[in-house]
Amino acid sequence: MSSLKNKVIIITGSSGLLGQLATADLIKKGAKVIGTDIHRTDFKDNSFDFFEGNISEKEDIDQLITYAKATYNRIDGLVNLAYPRTNDWGTKFEEIPYTSWQKNVDMQLNAVFYICQQVLEIMKQQNSGAIVNIASIYGVVGNDFSLYQEYGGTSPAAYSAIKGGIINFSRYLASYYGKNNVRVNCVSPGGIIDEKQQHPSFIKRYSEKSPLGRMGRPEEIAPAISFLLSDDASFITGHNLMVDGGWTSI
Repeated sequence: MSSLKNKVIIITGSSGLLGQLATADLIKKGAKVIGTDIHRTDFKDNSFDFFEGNISEKEDIDQLITYAKATYNRIDGLVNLAYPRTNDWGTKFEEIPYTSWQKNVDMQLNAVFYICQQVLEIMKQQNSGAIVNIASIYGVVGNDFSLYQEYGGTSPAAYSAIKGGIINFSRYLASYYGKNNVRVNCVSPGGIIDEKQQHPSFIKRYSEKSPLGRMGRPEEIAPAISFLLSDDASFITGHNLMVDGGWTSI
């Protein structure tokens, strides 16, 4: 994908399951990547910049932007993949403390607002740029709680509110900054398999409901992110790309 060559792209959450693969895919396609996370994970290809920081802290975002400007004098792309959350993430709805709800919205949704605001000011001055915010199927449709019945699990309530908010916030930004030749889109993954974290019954039930008969693989999300950042998607903005194996089509 030559239309990504030498583009300077920030990826938050670059050490996570999806972040590592998104970083690797962008490097492979010629982008200059600045990864950021609270810790660095070893990559086979370490040919990218890494900025250690907590994306839920305003000061860390400010330092990240300063670093990117000082090092490259431009920012061509931003991927919001970071997924910070409290230790009680996944508590049943009736038992969620109000302070926990506040904290998770602040760490996730409010952090996306602030980093977008700061990066978009640079992109506005450049008259170019692209942002991809990572949302979810559960920002679009309601949860299927039957997936968790066998083992008594649940889906975090704040997750649906945050991801739904990110999707419509992205549409707002696409409309607002279109005149500046800046594009803002979302990628909404379906269920991504992680056998270390997911109960076998969840994987089984999810796969049985999915039109493709399986959960998604982490490496199937990265190409969608790269595409929306690239010049190949130059007439796509305000879009929420569902990478979900057909989950939201039924």
